[in-house]
Amino acid sequence: MADPQSNAPSRTGAGAPASGVIHVRTRLTAGFTVISNALAQRRGSAVTVGVAAYVLSLHDGSPVSIAALCEHFTEGEILISRALRELEAAGYLERRRERTSTGQVRTRTFFHDVPGGDPGPEPPEPPKTRRPREQPASAPVPRQAAEHTPEPAAEAESPASLADADPRAVAVLTTLRRVDPRLILSAQEAARLAPAVSEWLAAGVDAPRLTEFLTAGLPDRLRTRPAGILAFRLRETPLPAPPPLRSERVTDRPTVARFQTCDGCERAFRAPDPGRCRDCRSGNGVRAAG
Repeated sequence: MADPQSNAPSRTGAGAPASGVIHVRTRLTAGFTVISNALAQRRGSAVTVGVAAYVLSLHDGSPVSIAALCEHFTEGEILISRALRELEAAGYLERRRERTSTGQVRTRTFFHDVPGGDPGPEPPEPPKTRRPREQPASAPVPRQAAEHTPEPAAEAESPASLADADPRAVAVLTTLRRVDPRLILSAQEAARLAPAVSEWLAAGVDAPRLTEFLTAGLPDRLRTRPAGILAFRLRETPLPAPPPLRSERVTDRPTVARFQTCDGCERAFRAPDPGRCRDCRSGNGVRAAG
């Protein structure tokens, strides 16, 4: 008898490619995350794409700090922090600092499926404080107390002044546009960033190195204001360690000569070179027993 032949189709269809990946699709009804192709196929670091996919798969309210991400991934703080900076610069990650009703400042993190999308829900309004009881009309407020009543709201709303900023920090910020023409800052933005730049300069980072740090690795298209990107890099990147203290050399200490053995009396004396002691040179030395 002839060999049996199977008429079943081969596993690879006729239209399948001869090389490259071949997808085996499975319809998922639960436990999946939708990621845009622009993010999944983003050129650059694989750590950035992996961190973005992991953050998108989390529930709302899950911690996404650098410490929390390092507990999940095997990469260290430097790679995780760099991935978060790239996602924020590309417009996927957004961090807001908000002040609560108790006066504390907290950071809220928003992650966008598409850069520049919906900024997210507005924070809830703080609870209204109870108004004090109004004093009767017959009891006016003392004049002295009314004159010394502080006005913190008016002082908090006053914009930062560029004249009070560190001139070295302002010089660094104004020269960024020479390296990248997109880094154009207003006077108020430069005044707000100047204190952070002053901290880097005080930590021992010179102006050329700081300029290179602020302008390196920027995306091709800035989807946010340049001041936000610069503020994130200055705030989230750890400051370098201070240089070690140099030991001060004591210049006024006299140099002590070494001990030498006298060629005449064999006594020990201090001199820079071998020879005879002072007594032997003057003729008062005692000759050594031969």
